[in-house]
Amino acid sequence: MEKLLKKLIVYHQIHRMHRNGWKVSRIAEFLVINRRTVSKYLSMTEQEYFAYQESIRARKRELDPYEGFVKIKLELFSQTSAAQMHDWLKEHYDDFPEVSPKTVYNFVMKVRQEHNIPKTGKQRDYDIVEELPFGKQSQVDFGEYNMRDGQGKRVKVYFFTIVLSRSRYKWVYFSETPFTSALAIKSHQEGFNYFGGITQEVVYDQDTVFLSDENIGDLILSEQFKAYTQAMPFSLYFCRKSDPETKGKVESVVKYVKQNFLYNRPFVDIQTLNQEVLGWLARTGNGMPHAVTKKKPVDLWEIEREHLNKIVPYSFAEPSPTFPVHQDNAVNYKSNIYSVPSGTYKGRGTKVIIHAKDGKLEVRDINENLLCTHDICTDSGRVIVNTDHRRDKSRKVDNLLLEVAMCFPDYDKAVLYLERVRKEKKRYARDQLLHIKKCISKANADYVLKTLEYCVDKSIYSATDFEDVLKMFLQEKKDSKQSVKAPKQVHLSVNKKIAEITPDTSNIQNYEKIMKN
Repeated sequence: MEKLLKKLIVYHQIHRMHRNGWKVSRIAEFLVINRRTVSKYLSMTEQEYFAYQESIRARKRELDPYEGFVKIKLELFSQTSAAQMHDWLKEHYDDFPEVSPKTVYNFVMKVRQEHNIPKTGKQRDYDIVEELPFGKQSQVDFGEYNMRDGQGKRVKVYFFTIVLSRSRYKWVYFSETPFTSALAIKSHQEGFNYFGGITQEVVYDQDTVFLSDENIGDLILSEQFKAYTQAMPFSLYFCRKSDPETKGKVESVVKYVKQNFLYNRPFVDIQTLNQEVLGWLARTGNGMPHAVTKKKPVDLWEIEREHLNKIVPYSFAEPSPTFPVHQDNAVNYKSNIYSVPSGTYKGRGTKVIIHAKDGKLEVRDINENLLCTHDICTDSGRVIVNTDHRRDKSRKVDNLLLEVAMCFPDYDKAVLYLERVRKEKKRYARDQLLHIKKCISKANADYVLKTLEYCVDKSIYSATDFEDVLKMFLQEKKDSKQSVKAPKQVHLSVNKKIAEITPDTSNIQNYEKIMKN
């Protein structure tokens, strides 16, 4: 009812603005709706509008037949996202229609609303955190933002920011390319120079700019960043994954830079932007009272800088220039096109670093990990392709399929079944086959065959479902064994006299006399 009331208010507002001389395009722009919607509402009387809204409410939705399934799933798992529900629907219904994720999202929200199934979850408890001592800690984070240049074209900029936790004194540096380890090191040094010293501890996200890998909780720093931090007097603290609250001060700075400095600011060039942000920091970012401390960060910084460690000089190579990766996994270098391994392109903004030395072209990711090498072509306008980057890797899956089929008692039936699994789960075929192989590696051959026949009969073509069926048969076997009680054993160690007793025997002649009588 509330939703219908809001729509009715919009309807009357459109008519009122039109009576006041507003044009359709201006009304649409002001109310942020489509101009065709404005024209349609203007052509309707109030009664026609009510009838139109009623027809929308009564309209049968394409996903209505699946409402029961969605309702049951939401009641069992209230935290289920619309994306996961979309996958479940496609998994359980072969005839599920091709609809957009937005359609599924709207349908799931409708089911939640009509059946009162809110998305519940555990709320995190927060405690007040005492202010840290001056000079104790600073926090680092990255951000990105889409700006507009003089021609209205979109320009994506990246920025690094560091803030002193006690005084909230902050510094920001912009780049036209994603940050690499080398550029992050340069930004650290310039930030410390801006502060006039270094804090005892620096807090970070688990970002790939700083980390190359993780080994069961042990964080492995990238080579460049490890060398830098070993030469610096500060200790490192990495937040847990998906836990931005641990470094909430710098998270607020990222948001502040976007909403206060960058919002509606035209992009001229990166040098101008870095000059403009210094002016903004002086008059606003560090020059206005902070909402929590109620004091200007610059005033508290005058105190905090006396507690900072001295800056340690550090020589480092200037960040290598980056090159954009094309959608077809290739890069341009000096009028030639060179291929890179499939999968290097990960969406708009993907960049690589190129080093040319000794007649070789080294292509590395932004963290300097080697991707491939090429012989440098001296001509221009050439396309240089490494055939290994485009080779068909399906043969590996073919070999794996045959290898897994060999583990089944019935090889031919297993091949046909695994081919169907591969077809159904094409994108994850390798993972599916490896999971099935793991399931049957220690199982009894009879139960493996029984599971295979059951899955073929019931058209079950999923590795996880195959595992569930196998577990079902193994559980039935276990239950049947437990139902047969083993004979009770008498151990000599318990009672030797009882074990040595000889039972009495009867004479057969006594039974013959009884029968005759």
